[in-house]
Amino acid sequence: MSELRSVLVHLDDDAAGCVRRLQAAQRLAAAHAARLDTLYTVTPSLLQNPYAFTIEAGAASLLIAAETEQRARARTVFERERAGTAGLAGVNWQEARGEPVSAFVRRGWAADLLVLGQHDPDPAGQTGAPADFATSVLIDSGKPALVLPYVDTGARLGDRVIVAWKPTRESARAVTAALPLLRRARQVDVIAWDEEAQATETRTPLEIEAFLRHHDITATLHRGVRPSGGLGELLLSQAADLQADLLVMGCYGHGRAREWVLGGVTRTVLRSMTLPVLMVH
Repeated sequence: MSELRSVLVHLDDDAAGCVRRLQAAQRLAAAHAARLDTLYTVTPSLLQNPYAFTIEAGAASLLIAAETEQRARARTVFERERAGTAGLAGVNWQEARGEPVSAFVRRGWAADLLVLGQHDPDPAGQTGAPADFATSVLIDSGKPALVLPYVDTGARLGDRVIVAWKPTRESARAVTAALPLLRRARQVDVIAWDEEAQATETRTPLEIEAFLRHHDITATLHRGVRPSGGLGELLLSQAADLQADLLVMGCYGHGRAREWVLGGVTRTVLRSMTLPVLMVH
C-alpha cells in the first residue's frame, strides 16, 4: 500500500475500546488525508440467545430493548468523538444487523486499513462481538488491520515501529501495507531469526533490507537464532525493550468455516499483545 486513503473502524458495545479505536483512526486519517468510516456491528440478541425467543416472549422483549439501548450508547460515544474530526472525509455513523463478521468483511473490502479491537477475555468486558471477531475479519477480508489492545497503551502510535520479518507471503504483505506508517516513523527496527547460527559475514542479506531501502526507509536490523519455543513472548518482550508503539507482522492461520487454527506466534500476540499490531493474512 503506497498510500493510506481510507480507514474503517469497528464499533461495538465496548465504550472505552471504541473511543481508543476512533481516536487512533482519527489521528491516522488526519496524518494521511484519508477518509474515515465506521461500522457498528455486534451479534444480534437473536443469535446470542436464541432460546429466549422461544421460551418466553417477555424475555425476548427485554433482550431487544437492551440491544436498542446499547446501540444508542455506542452512537452517543461516536457522536462525542466525531466532534473532533473536523476536516476529515466520511466520519458518518453506519451500522449493520446480522452476523457481524461477514457484514464487516464486506464493508472492509472497500477500505485500505481496518481498525479492530483485541478480544478482552474478562467476562465483565463483553463487547457484543464474537471472541474471534478480529481473527476472522483478518483472515476472511485479506485486508491489513490495526488491532488495538483492550487495555489503554497511550496515544502514541507509529513513532517507533518494530517489524517481525519472516520470509513468507504474509510477512511481505504486512510490510507493504505498513509502508505509509513506516515512512513517518522516527525509528524502524526489524526483528528476524535464522534457523541456525551463522557468522555475520556469511549471512545472506534479508529481502526486507533491500525493500525498505528502495522506499527510503532506514531500519535497524536485530538478527539472531530462532529459539526453540516462546517466539511470540520473545517478540513482545523485544518490542517492550525497544519501546515500540507499533508491531508489524503477518497473520498466520488456516481452516474452514471460521474454525481457524492460528499459528503459535499469531495466537500469542493476539492474546497477550501489549502494543498496537498491524497484521495481514
